[in-house]
Amino acid sequence: MKPLFLLPSPPAQRSLARRRPFEFPIILGAELALCGLLALPLIAADPPGFSTWTGAELKTAVNGVKLDDHKVGVDKLATWDNHALWVIKREGDGEAEVHDTQVDVIFVMSGEGTLVIGGTMVEPRTTAPGEIRAKSIKGGVNKKMSAGDVLHIPAKVPHQMLVPKLLTFEVVKVETK
Repeated sequence: MKPLFLLPSPPAQRSLARRRPFEFPIILGAELALCGLLALPLIAADPPGFSTWTGAELKTAVNGVKLDDHKVGVDKLATWDNHALWVIKREGDGEAEVHDTQVDVIFVMSGEGTLVIGGTMVEPRTTAPGEIRAKSIKGGVNKKMSAGDVLHIPAKVPHQMLVPKLLTFEVVKVETK
């Protein structure tokens, strides 16, 4: 039966002993440096601008919002160069709105409702630069919304959420100008 490993023969042991004492630290230092470089991806920081939220963190954020007089609560989680992430909770119908330069990408988390899209705003009023609100929309198209749905609303398109009970969602607002 052959041994699993062999010890160096006496001449090999002598040749190791004859090496100069500074050679071992240089070799060891190079090996440690290589190990350090290989481990960098494991400990490197996230790239600038990268963000992540777990489902539990999003749920906590949306459940923590305070509702206003319009039965809506908003938490702006982050803002980047030309877009932002919000979580929103609605317990009633929203106002009709138009954003001149913002696209809304909506991810429904829970609940259900109806999105009225297009048409003409009834009694519109400017609430901020590039933002118009109204009581309702006349002649729009109704789209059902429920958990898991994703909706893309282009800039300059009137839209309104009708919510009979409760709707929670994330929205990415993208600035187009």
